[in-house]
Amino acid sequence: MSRAHPIVAVTGASGAGTTSVQETFKSICADAKFDAVFVEGDSFHRYEREEMRKLIDAWERTAGRTISHFGPEANLFGELETLFTEYGERGMGRARQYLHNEDAARLHGQKVGTFTEWSDITPDSDLLIYEGLHGGIVTDAVNISQHVDLLIGVTPTINLEWIQKLYRDQKDRGHSIDDVTQTILRRMPDYIEYIVPQYSRTHINFQRVPTVDTSNPFSNTGIPSPNESLIVVRFNDPNQQEIEDIINAVGGSFQSKEDCIVVPGQTFEQTLKFILSPRVQKLVTNGREERNHK
Repeated sequence: MSRAHPIVAVTGASGAGTTSVQETFKSICADAKFDAVFVEGDSFHRYEREEMRKLIDAWERTAGRTISHFGPEANLFGELETLFTEYGERGMGRARQYLHNEDAARLHGQKVGTFTEWSDITPDSDLLIYEGLHGGIVTDAVNISQHVDLLIGVTPTINLEWIQKLYRDQKDRGHSIDDVTQTILRRMPDYIEYIVPQYSRTHINFQRVPTVDTSNPFSNTGIPSPNESLIVVRFNDPNQQEIEDIINAVGGSFQSKEDCIVVPGQTFEQTLKFILSPRVQKLVTNGREERNHK
């Protein structure tokens, strides 16, 4: 962790809703005029899209198990930890972009599913905000979570997570429902081993819970609306005064446990800003003061 150069990480599986939380961070930083560097976890995948497809087939034939973007074999964990280390120490580092769609690829004159070149991140920033799969990952080789000043977990109930992934990958990426289903099945061991444990290391978890039937996520029933959802917010270090303030500010919310509150789904953005804004403000203020004293 670094007070001078703070790092925020939003971690969660594909389709969990981490991008929505990142957009809230962008809004918070824009309103407060904070200079933030945003890094996408997908840019630290090891293989481009076509390479990964070939490797999946090869691993299933020869290794007796699968490879997935959840696990270490398909990611550059060492490079991610290097970025976090260098940023925390000096506010510097190198990153790249993964080009998910035609618009992004056209902008860079490349194919969809490829990476841009590595480049230096913008200097003199107030904080770095990571959004992706591995903001709190710990393995025998790396400990990413130790570098993060504020670690946020985003995790819908598992059926809802699958529904959101099925919808996104079909609509935005052109995958068939069979392809997405096979991906979910293939990466389940890595999900259990590498993704789930991160939620025990987070400072705050936001878990979306549907209030409608999602028993069969593969039935193409659509994503439950915010009005058809609740958000469970879990704090690793709960402050009762903060919890009471949230309940007073957010209509329909209540405390379900010492470290948990529940808010209506349609208040998610409001709740995010209420909880995250003061924390970002504190990180940036402390960081600026620390840098000014050097």
